[in-house]
Amino acid sequence: MSASSITAVIFDLGGVLIDWNPRYLYRKLIADEAEMTRFLDTITTPDWNEEQDAGRSLAEGTALLAAQHPEHRELIEHFYGRWPEMLGGAIQGTVDILAELRDAGNYTLYALTNWSAETFPVAQQQFGFLSWFEGIVVSGTEKMRKPAPAFYQLLLTRYDLEPGQAVFIDDNERNIRAAEALGLHALLFQTPEQLRQDLLALGVLA
Repeated sequence: MSASSITAVIFDLGGVLIDWNPRYLYRKLIADEAEMTRFLDTITTPDWNEEQDAGRSLAEGTALLAAQHPEHRELIEHFYGRWPEMLGGAIQGTVDILAELRDAGNYTLYALTNWSAETFPVAQQQFGFLSWFEGIVVSGTEKMRKPAPAFYQLLLTRYDLEPGQAVFIDDNERNIRAAEALGLHALLFQTPEQLRQDLLALGVLA
């Protein structure tokens, strides 16, 4: 893909532009690191959280999990009750790249994110750069999520984008593979420095 054929850059948010990690909260609640890790890996699992990202209400998700693990009810309720404490701040190096793309004005900017519709407004209030996007497609609002092909297609259709003319950036290899299968040029995010090099190599950044 040459830079001349690229018209849009699509960003994931969590793990790419926004540092979100349940450990920031649960280190305050569970003193032993190994015990905390077990809780996050086996109780409030990523798969459980993704159901809320896909549109299940926070109340329903919390109630279901608390019924399965009544001995951990209080800790489970804190997951969304104290959710803002999981936000670690902006990933500034990536925000700087986003700002460069915005200021250059050569590409339209979009976000495609797995995020609960109920917690996303918290992020919008905290991170002003979310207003820089031409459009943001939120899984919890649409009730579908990455890596479902229909979720990517929703963004492409809504904003009249051709897959071959868009770069997609995500920190999850599963989501990258799905994007590639649809014809998007996908970049696996690891660090802002690596992303900058990848975009320079494409000619998207100068």
